[in-house]
Amino acid sequence: MRNSNISLGGRIKDLLFPRHCPVCDDILPFGEQLVCGGCAAKIQYIKPPTCRKCGKQLYDEGKIYCSDCMRREHVFDYGFALYDYQSMKKSVYRFKYGHRGEYAQFYARDIYRNLRQEICAMDADAFIPVPLHRTRQDKRGYNQAELLARELSRLFGVPTRTDIVKRTKKTLPQKQLNAISRQNNLKKAFNIGSDVVKLNKTIIIDDIYTTGSTLDAVASELKRHGVGKIYFITLCIGEGI
Repeated sequence: MRNSNISLGGRIKDLLFPRHCPVCDDILPFGEQLVCGGCAAKIQYIKPPTCRKCGKQLYDEGKIYCSDCMRREHVFDYGFALYDYQSMKKSVYRFKYGHRGEYAQFYARDIYRNLRQEICAMDADAFIPVPLHRTRQDKRGYNQAELLARELSRLFGVPTRTDIVKRTKKTLPQKQLNAISRQNNLKKAFNIGSDVVKLNKTIIIDDIYTTGSTLDAVASELKRHGVGKIYFITLCIGEGI
């Protein structure tokens, strides 16, 4: 993917701090692209048919929902994911824990290229990144969901709001827990830190969809405070059946 609108400041930054390919993590040629040409072909995208609730890819065109969403009600209205988890899990791991915040620009442009119509149809008032607890964000140096949301704001013209949902409970990492424990882990983890009365539709931004527990916890607080529609966009999601 070529970036033909790089500012002088951006070129100098790229020269001093070379970008890394979000797939293989090799240093990219100066100023030309955000992903290696060969690596772009390795990415596996979520394609129709997909679950109409969580966006997992389905392998039975006769189904509307994946088996998870048929068994469980969600608080959010619906959402989409861009990548199959297995193809991009190493990339997202580096994005979260390996100080590769620069990947956010590539991810956002890829979302814009592949999910623009879906996001525009949501007609949202704000992007709301899933917040990290302060201690975890201090350790990582940034909130990866916020970086992604801000890049999406530049492309879609929808503001990112980090003042609305606050994480007040330091929870265990969700990847260590089963589905029931994930829900319990997130009880009272979030609260509303700002007035949301003027927001009718919001899009929650996160990196990985596993069971939807985190999105439901955030959506529950937003709906409890009067937000009408809650959508989501995540980078990765697992397979559906």
